[in-house]
Amino acid sequence: MSDYFPGNFPRQSVTLSDDGIKSSTVNTGGEENSEQLALTIVCAASDRKAADILLLKVGEVSYIADYFLMMTGYSRVQVRAIADAIEDKVKTEYQRLPLRTEGKVEGGWVLQDYGDVIVHIMMPKEREFYNLEAFWGHAEKVQLQISNDSESRST
Repeated sequence: MSDYFPGNFPRQSVTLSDDGIKSSTVNTGGEENSEQLALTIVCAASDRKAADILLLKVGEVSYIADYFLMMTGYSRVQVRAIADAIEDKVKTEYQRLPLRTEGKVEGGWVLQDYGDVIVHIMMPKEREFYNLEAFWGHAEKVQLQISNDSESRST
């Protein structure tokens, strides 16, 4: 594995316009907007009953992203529904699409890359086997408070 990134590799997700997707990348304005994006994703996932939602602030230990989100879906249909809900909410509120989405067809582990926030939606078996929480254990855990109306805040 190499740390080399091609010069044309987008670091942020693309923005949408009325005419379609713009070719330039979005400057999200820093970590504050990254946190708001992550909390919006938590809200969307919670609406689809995602379990064991974990938000890690990895920006200080990795250059890959500012935040990692991990959550569990208990069926392949639920995993895909969570991924769709996240994509729809972020598209509506931020006019952003993920840079890449992987695993949606299989539904056992969906990865959505928003550049500054990376989302992992996994079935329990995959989450236990890959144990990403342990791999990123040195990252700061952001405490989430998820209420019944799916409002989420960091504390």
